[in-house]
Amino acid sequence: MTRTTTETPALRHTVLLVALFPGLLLVAILLGVADLPLSDVAAVLIGRGSDNAQLIIETIRIPRILTGMLAGMHFAVAGALLQTVTRNPLADPTIMGISQGATLAVTLFLFIAVYGVASDANTLYALPVAWLPLVGAIGGLAAGALTYGLAVRRGLSALRVTLCGIAIGAFLHALAMGIIVGWGSARFEIVMQWLAGSLYARGWEHVVFLLPFTLAALAVLPFLHRSLAILRFEEDVSRSFGLNYRLHFTLVLAVACVLAASAVGVVGPLIFIGLVVPHLARFLAGRHFAAVLPLTALIGATLVVAADLVGRLAGGAEEIPIGVVTAFAGAPFLLVLLRRYR
Repeated sequence: MTRTTTETPALRHTVLLVALFPGLLLVAILLGVADLPLSDVAAVLIGRGSDNAQLIIETIRIPRILTGMLAGMHFAVAGALLQTVTRNPLADPTIMGISQGATLAVTLFLFIAVYGVASDANTLYALPVAWLPLVGAIGGLAAGALTYGLAVRRGLSALRVTLCGIAIGAFLHALAMGIIVGWGSARFEIVMQWLAGSLYARGWEHVVFLLPFTLAALAVLPFLHRSLAILRFEEDVSRSFGLNYRLHFTLVLAVACVLAASAVGVVGPLIFIGLVVPHLARFLAGRHFAAVLPLTALIGATLVVAADLVGRLAGGAEEIPIGVVTAFAGAPFLLVLLRRYR
């Protein structure tokens, strides 16, 4: 009887979330700086819309929404994986130094491009910003690899990974901020926009960039389900189940790093998505551990699309970055978590 009463609300909330998601996508397509009638949207979706409506929907809004969905899935699932293997309820991609590594890489790239290629600050906008997702992803992966390398030297464990990640992340963040401050306020607009987390000007090329990482993770994660269920426990307990702790711990970390680094490279660091969403998913999943990751991916995609919509509507022509919206929404939840785990 107890099991039924505790799991029925969770199932009901999950079904409601799945049912509401298509509606959110339709609203995100409809609303923006230039609101479109539902008839225009319907016409575009069946290939009969006006050129202006097609431009807004097919070239701007749909790729932007898809990019947000994929990035939200990446951040949320990466956070869930890291919280599981480190057994730290406050873990997110920053705990491996991924966000900080991506930030430093993007900052260095723009800094070198300005002083190595451009003759004045105005040419910053002509720089190859299309390379930023790749540069950020490489920087995030390098930071994650550095964290893992330092942790594994003295015996791989969740605590060592956490401590090494915090130290490396702080160092990389300090380097990036030092470059930005010394650079001059007139020359790092793109960096600051990227740091705030934004879907502004994200197009089909960003969807194409993220999609292979998403598909690879979807292919790998089912094979890691048993490992994740066991890695929730202490190392000795995991080994007692016959699990090769070091191998599976490394595989899960690698998947988390790849997901987080690719997402950070495209939209910038969205800290609260990776931190908050896994807790919401675990609440909705109840006793069903197998449902945690699918729910995490769905909630992550939903929150990023919703936050982007709020930022577009509230900011008008001057959009409010997603990172600002998620910070306002996630900060109270973080305070609740801190009270729970104090």
